[in-house]
Amino acid sequence: MAAKGNTQMFTILAQDPVVRGPGGELVFARVAVPLETLSIGPTGYRLKVVDFNASTNRLYEAHNYATDADGRIVDPYAVPNTGGVRARRRFENDVLADPKFHSQNTYAIVMRTLGRFEHALGRRIGWGFDGHQLHVVPHAFVDANAFYSREDRALVFGYFTGVDGERVFTCLSHDIVVHEATHAILDGLRAGFMNESGPDQAGFHEGFADVVALLSVFSLKEIIALALTGTDSLPVRTTDGIRLIDGNRLSAQALADGILFSLGKQFGQQLDGLRANALRQSLKIKPSRRLLQTEAYNEPHSRGEVFAAAMLRSMLELWLRRIKELGTFGPGMYNLDAVIAEGAKVADQLLTMAIRALDYCPPLDLEFGDYLAALLTVDSEVAPDDSRYGYRETIQKTFASYGIDPPSARTESDGCWKPFTAHDQTQYHKTNFDSMLRDCEEVFRFLWENRALLNVDDQAYTQVISVRPSVRFGPDGFLLKETVCEYTMKANIFGAEITAVCGIKRPAGIETTTRLTVYGGGTLVFDPYGRIKYHIQRPLSDGAWQEKRIQYLLEQGLIGAQEPDVNPFAEVHRLRASAARNQDSASKPEVNA
Repeated sequence: MAAKGNTQMFTILAQDPVVRGPGGELVFARVAVPLETLSIGPTGYRLKVVDFNASTNRLYEAHNYATDADGRIVDPYAVPNTGGVRARRRFENDVLADPKFHSQNTYAIVMRTLGRFEHALGRRIGWGFDGHQLHVVPHAFVDANAFYSREDRALVFGYFTGVDGERVFTCLSHDIVVHEATHAILDGLRAGFMNESGPDQAGFHEGFADVVALLSVFSLKEIIALALTGTDSLPVRTTDGIRLIDGNRLSAQALADGILFSLGKQFGQQLDGLRANALRQSLKIKPSRRLLQTEAYNEPHSRGEVFAAAMLRSMLELWLRRIKELGTFGPGMYNLDAVIAEGAKVADQLLTMAIRALDYCPPLDLEFGDYLAALLTVDSEVAPDDSRYGYRETIQKTFASYGIDPPSARTESDGCWKPFTAHDQTQYHKTNFDSMLRDCEEVFRFLWENRALLNVDDQAYTQVISVRPSVRFGPDGFLLKETVCEYTMKANIFGAEITAVCGIKRPAGIETTTRLTVYGGGTLVFDPYGRIKYHIQRPLSDGAWQEKRIQYLLEQGLIGAQEPDVNPFAEVHRLRASAARNQDSASKPEVNA
């Protein structure tokens, strides 16, 4: 019999092995992943789990999945409901020691993450390399590290002995797996974000991966429930079968300090530096408009923590707004299960917004303000009426408290991108719209015919790098169809040509014979009728930006230097772990607004 629907269920760890329920039990979750027939590994149409340990030269035995009568995978690690506490503990010990469960946990979380992106964007997503399958290696080496490698087409996860002597597997941490999967997915969506640019772009990859990881974790009701009931800080009582929680303990500060801060704390200590437990570190950063101007937050992962802090505090504020609408049971008591549902709903909705914003970002040279404008714009397209919960107002206010504002010259008063209006000057009739929905060559012709109007430099090497359809449900219930096209401009020049190409004076430190590459690019968003809705551009002739970028590259020693033979994500994560061992992030100087 053919399986109905398009998903199947797998058991995973909801967070990591040291996050336990009230009775000391592991917290599992059943998650839906895209339905497919798996080969041994597991290996599917997008992922190929290869559990080879390079440190010990060992290939672990892979699980060969069986299917039921409906054609769905039989989950061999479904949590038993019988046998009592002793049987449960035996099951937990078995799965933690079973490399096959490690493989299933990693496969299911990565596929869930990929499915979440494809659902939000309304299309299939390719990887940032040639090929269809990403390799996933759950026990790749002995080291406190995990990273994505474009060159190896792989996500690799290390393991190590923790500070208390216990073996710690990064592939069993939900947020670490999602973090690395997001790097791979983001590379497929915006390959230009891997280029050397300004400090924000370097920090965005890390910060965005943290945001997706943490919102993904908190979109699970099991984690929200544990956060609210698994500590002594928020007592729960039951009245008429309804579990109640004291509203006085549901302030933003209480949630950040007493609940969210506690999750993953022990695992972060075991990791002794890996990712520095982004959840705890980000929420510890006090808002200040001067943070991003300080040296302490100029390094990529530290800068990314500021971005993550703005997103996570937005989640807290939005969660509180929704809680206030629930109504109370007696003086200040709230329905706990409703509070849990609202928290998971906010995390899921904010995750959808965060993913969709990528379509409205420039293809390279990203700054946090650009992403904020994209986030506000894409939400206004899908939900024009934001009056009930004020998502956009809350997000803009929270980001502003960290010194992140939309670029004023290119946005409206509400922070959204200015729409494209020069339709009467645009040459639409020389191109075939049907072809433009899928053909890079047709889009390039459109760009070329309108190069003066769209500020496309005809002396640079211009390339359309993607044409992607996007389908979302609009507020009226109808499909909102768009076509998102990215193009880049590139000029390899000498220092003597900077003024002619970029319109700026040659910066100190750049000789006339210095070789350098300058970039420009843009994102075109077309409506269902083939007309431009938005042109989100970083022009090659933007002298202020080019000067800023070149100055940053000079300060970082990236102009004229030989390209290092190192994986950027592996290096960033290694440096983060090293820095955390030598100096706790809490010692960073606080900056008052």
